[in-house]
Amino acid sequence: MNTDFDVVIVGGGAAGIGAARRLAGTELSVLLLEAQSRLGGRAWTQEIAGLNLDLGCGWLHSAEKNSLAAIAKEAGLRLDQGRAAWGTQFRDLGFPPQDQAAAHQAFDRWMHKLVEVAGNTDRASDALELRGAWNAYIQTIVGFISGGPLEQLSASDYLAYDQASTESNWRSFNGLGALIAGGFPERIALRLATPLESLELGVDAVSLDTPMGKVRARAVILGVSTAVLAGDALKLPIELEPWRDAARLLPLGRNEKLFLEIVGSAPFERETQVLGNPRDVRTGSYDIRPLDLPVVECFLGGHSAGIVEVEGVAAAFAFAQEQLAALFGSDIRGKLRPLAASNWGRSKYVGGAYSYALPGQFRARQSLARPFEDRVFFSGEATSRDEFSTAHGAFDSGVRAAEEVIRALA
Repeated sequence: MNTDFDVVIVGGGAAGIGAARRLAGTELSVLLLEAQSRLGGRAWTQEIAGLNLDLGCGWLHSAEKNSLAAIAKEAGLRLDQGRAAWGTQFRDLGFPPQDQAAAHQAFDRWMHKLVEVAGNTDRASDALELRGAWNAYIQTIVGFISGGPLEQLSASDYLAYDQASTESNWRSFNGLGALIAGGFPERIALRLATPLESLELGVDAVSLDTPMGKVRARAVILGVSTAVLAGDALKLPIELEPWRDAARLLPLGRNEKLFLEIVGSAPFERETQVLGNPRDVRTGSYDIRPLDLPVVECFLGGHSAGIVEVEGVAAAFAFAQEQLAALFGSDIRGKLRPLAASNWGRSKYVGGAYSYALPGQFRARQSLARPFEDRVFFSGEATSRDEFSTAHGAFDSGVRAAEEVIRALA
């Protein structure tokens, strides 16, 4: 088995696959190492009961400029281009129109204040109104978007993402995880279930230790999460400590998904949405019959996602069923059956959802994206300046790292 390559890509998520696709068009010999037994990373479509369920990222955000949306169209895959139901409470259940208007206005005031805060403390929580009636609502919505608490969130970082994003959000009927994993090029060598244990910088090559043995490369692209990069499981040389420091400034937030199967008749209409309790910072968002599937997709962010990580999946399912019963009536419990759940916070090779920058540290994304001596290159959603926390941002960062490698090895 060959152990010497021009390029080794570490991580088979969207970033690693983006790099692999770009390098597949060159004469360079390439190997991709993936710690898990599957490709996709935080993009994971599971087929359960004949349904394609995205337990990780599921939306093609900013679709008109999304490279993954373009790839899906080129492949002839069906995309749902309908408008997302976010922010529209089904039948105003538990959230009357006057409260919705007040909550939305409070969020708009927070966003306006955020610009001022970005030039000062850069702490997103400082833009909240003192004892504001809808502070919990704002924390909840931002928790869905960033996964991090406002007290630890850079206002500048949040604004960069908001200003770069558009209102076009599409979905793949086959699942976004399946789209990303299915895009891996056949020409590239692949070793699944092969985690990187340590990396050493030699005189003429980079040496990578894995449970399957040692691999050598002229260049390496690291596409692991910031939690893995900053953690203790991966041994890196002292020369790469500045990149580990940058990763520590870009922690992963908390976001989890649960799927409840709808059994029998229930008062659920397709493509509708409800927020569990808009006044509680620990609440879920529930997409009902997305893509006309017989499920409720429960999205937990920030404080609510901690239920999965701390209390367990069973407690999270009970929490979601309780919130839905409070809105639709207690009889609904018998119509909902736990089907699938993520647990990204406890995933050894991920360690959370997507990255957010600590106050004053939004430039850490640029620091993390810098190559080391044209030998070690970095990719992943955390290295994107304004498309972080998205699958296409991760994918594009892999393409960018691959192009840096091509120039370095020319």
